[in-house]
Amino acid sequence: MVKFSKQFEGQLIPEWKEAFVDYWQLKKDLKRLINLPHNSNNFSNKNQSSFVPKSLFSSLKKCFLFGHQQHREHRPIQIHRKFASTTSKEDMYETELLDQFGDNDVTKELFTCLDEQLNKVNKFYRAKEKEFMERGESLKKQMDILHELKFAFMEKNGRGNSSNETKENQSISFTFSSEEDSVRRILQTEEDSVRSREMKEEMQDNCTDDLEKNEVPFSDSPRPEEAIKSMQTKGEDWNLRSPSCRIVNYQGKNVRINIPLTTLSRAFSAISYLVKEDLLNQSSRKCGPEGGKLHLNKTKLHHAEKIIKGGFVELYKGLGYLKVYRNLNLLAFIKILKKFDKVTERQILPIYLKVVESSYFNSSDKVMKLTEEVEELFVKKFAQHDRRKAMIYLKPSQRKESHAVTFFIGVFSGCFLALLAGYVIMAHVTGLYKRQQKSVYMETVYPVLSMFSLIFLHLFLYGCNIFAWRKTRINYSFIFELALTKELKYRDVFLICATAMAAVVGVMFGHLTLLTKGYSYAQVQAIPGLLFLAFLLILVCPFNTIYRSSRYRFLRVMRNIILSPLYKVVMLDFFMADQLCSQVPMLRNIEYVICYYITGSYKTQDYGYCMRTKHYRDLAYAVSFLPYYWRTLQCARRWFDEGDTGHLFNLGKYVSAILAAGARMAYEKDGSVGWLCVVVIMSIASTVYQLYWDFVKDWGLLQMNSKNPWLRDELMLRGKTIYYFSMGLNLILRLAWLQTVLHSSFENVDYRVTSLFLAAVEVIRRGLWNFYRLENEHLNNAGKFRAVKTVPLPFHEVDEED
Repeated sequence: MVKFSKQFEGQLIPEWKEAFVDYWQLKKDLKRLINLPHNSNNFSNKNQSSFVPKSLFSSLKKCFLFGHQQHREHRPIQIHRKFASTTSKEDMYETELLDQFGDNDVTKELFTCLDEQLNKVNKFYRAKEKEFMERGESLKKQMDILHELKFAFMEKNGRGNSSNETKENQSISFTFSSEEDSVRRILQTEEDSVRSREMKEEMQDNCTDDLEKNEVPFSDSPRPEEAIKSMQTKGEDWNLRSPSCRIVNYQGKNVRINIPLTTLSRAFSAISYLVKEDLLNQSSRKCGPEGGKLHLNKTKLHHAEKIIKGGFVELYKGLGYLKVYRNLNLLAFIKILKKFDKVTERQILPIYLKVVESSYFNSSDKVMKLTEEVEELFVKKFAQHDRRKAMIYLKPSQRKESHAVTFFIGVFSGCFLALLAGYVIMAHVTGLYKRQQKSVYMETVYPVLSMFSLIFLHLFLYGCNIFAWRKTRINYSFIFELALTKELKYRDVFLICATAMAAVVGVMFGHLTLLTKGYSYAQVQAIPGLLFLAFLLILVCPFNTIYRSSRYRFLRVMRNIILSPLYKVVMLDFFMADQLCSQVPMLRNIEYVICYYITGSYKTQDYGYCMRTKHYRDLAYAVSFLPYYWRTLQCARRWFDEGDTGHLFNLGKYVSAILAAGARMAYEKDGSVGWLCVVVIMSIASTVYQLYWDFVKDWGLLQMNSKNPWLRDELMLRGKTIYYFSMGLNLILRLAWLQTVLHSSFENVDYRVTSLFLAAVEVIRRGLWNFYRLENEHLNNAGKFRAVKTVPLPFHEVDEED
C-alpha cells in the first residue's frame, strides 16, 4: 500500500506546491513529539489507568453532567477565530492549549504550525477563488459581446444572401468618429414601445433596414465618414430614457456609447471589437484625425471565438486544480490529526477537524457553482448542446501508453545497433574514414549520415529530457503550451529515434555494400539523396499519420523562427532557436546536401562544384550565423513587447557569439597570428558571457545568499553534487572552440569524423542545458503560482471610473 505522503506528493499541483499544507514538516514535528523522553512515562500512566473499569468512568461522567446541560465538556484545546485586520475579511485561526496538554514546546510548535498551514491554505484559496471568479465574469462578458457581434453579422449575411453576395466576401464595416458626442448620437435610436413578442421580432427584423435608412455603413466596402454625420442631420426624436452605457477604449481615448434598445445593443456593441489590435487587420482600418473605419469579417469573429473558447478551457482547468487543492489539503489535515491522536491518545481530530471543515477553503461553494456555469455555457455555446463533445475539450484525457510502443523501441534499437556494427566494420575494412587526399564518399555521402546522426541524437536527448522532467514533476507541457492529447511522450520520441536511425543506417549499409561489390558512384549516388527526400516528404506529409500534429507544430515553430521578429516570441519559439544554435554543423551539412543534389553534381561526381561557387560560399557563411541572428531578433522582439532590458543583455550574448564565429572563420581563411589573437580574445569573452548567462540567468544558479552554497534555494534534484558536476561539464564542453585553434586530430582519422564528434559533444551539452533551463522556468512559475495559462481576451472594455 502506497503511503499517503507519496500520494500527496504525486497528486498536488507542482506550481502550487508551496501553497499546500506542509505535510512533511508536520510529520517531522510529530516525530519529535514521539521521541520526547517523558512520552514513555505518559503512555505508561495511560496504560495503567486503562485497567480501571470503563463503567466507573461512565458513571462518574454521568454524575458530573447530570443537571448541567449547558455545561460544555472539557476540551484539551480551544481554537479562536479572529480577523487579520479590521478591514480584511480573511479569518485567522489560533489554537490555545488548555491544562497540561501543552506543557512541552514541541506540542506548542506542532499546533502553531497547524494554525499557520490552515491560515495559509485559506488565504491562498480565497485569492485564487477571487482570481478565477473575476476571470469567469470577464469571459461571460466576452461571450455576450461575441454573441452580439455574431447576431449583427448573421443579420448582414441574411441581407447579403438576398442580394446574391458570396459568403466569402460578406463582412461588416463600421464607421466611427473619434469625438465622443458623435459616437453618442450614432448609437441613439428612436423609441419603440415593445408590448409583445411579435413586435420585438419585427423590430429585430427591421433593425438593419432602419440603420441603412440612417446611412450607417453596413456593407462589404468601407463607407466614407460623411455617413456618420448624416445620422446627426436627421430630424428623428432621439430618446435617452433608459440607455445601456458602455465605455470603450480606442486609441487611448475612452468613448461612452449609449445603447437604448436591445437590438441596437446587439448590432453596435461590435464597436468594442476595435480595441484588440491583434484581431484586426491593419490594412482594413484607416484612422484619421476625424474618424476611422473598421472592417469586420467572419474570419475575425471565428478567431475571437477561438480565443474565448481557449479562455474557458483554461478557466475550467484552473477550477479543477482548485478543487484538487481543497480535497488534498483537507485529507492532509485529517491524516496528520489521526497520527497525532494515535501518538498522544487524545481526541483532537473531532475538535480541530470541525474547524477545518468550517473554514473558508472547505465551506465556500463558489468554485463548484462557477464550474457548473462554465460547463453549461460551454456545452451551449461551443458544443451545440453536446455534453460529451464539450467534455473532450474541458477534460482532455491523455493518450494511453501502449506496450507495443515499448516493444517496437526494443526491436528497432536492436536493428540499429546491429546495422551500425556492420556499417562500422565495413567502413573500417574499406578504409573510408582514414585520411585521404580525395574521398568521394566522405565528401558526398558522409554529410548525409552526419546530418541524420546529429538530428536524431538531439531528438534522443529530448526524450531523455522528457523522462527526467516527468520524474522530477517539471510541468514541461504547461511551459511549452503542449496539448495533453497530442504531445509526444518520451516513449514516442525514443520510437521515432530508433526507427529513423535504423532506417538511415540500413540505407547507408546497403549503399556501402553496393560500392564494395563494384558499383560505381554514379550508379548509387542518388540513394543518399532519396533518403533525404523521403524524410522531407514525411515531415510535410498531410495525412494523419506518423505524429502529424507534432510535425506540423514543429513546422510552425520553424516558420516563427525564420520569420523573426514578425511573430510574437513564446517559450517554445526561443527554446527551439537555442537548439538550432547547437546545430550549426547540421545546418551546414543540409545546405551542402541540397546544393550537391539540386545542381546535379552527383551525376558528374564534381563534389567540389558547390565549394567553388561564390554564392554557395557566401550562403555557407550565412548559415553559420543564422541561428544566432534569429535568436538576436527574438530578443529584440521580446524587449520591444515586454520592455525588459534583460532581453537586451541576452541579445548581447548572441552578438558576441556571432563576432567570435566570424573571427574563427576569418582565421580559417587567413591563418595569421593576428587573427589567432583576435579569435582567442573574442572566443574567451564570448565563452565567459555565455557561461554567466547559462549559470545565473538560464539555470538560476550561483546565488550568493542561497541556503545551498553557490546554487539556489529550491532544487528539484535531491543531490547537490549533480548541479556542481553539471556546471563543470558545461564549462568543459563550452571550450570546444579550442579545436579551431589547436587543430588536434586522432591519429589518421579524417577531420570530418572529428568534426562530427565535436558537434555531437555540443548537442550533448545542449541536452544537459535543456533540463536545468526548464527546471528554472518551472520554479519561476511555481514562485508566482502560475499553473494555468492566462489567455489574452479579444475584447476590452474600460470601466466608467477609469
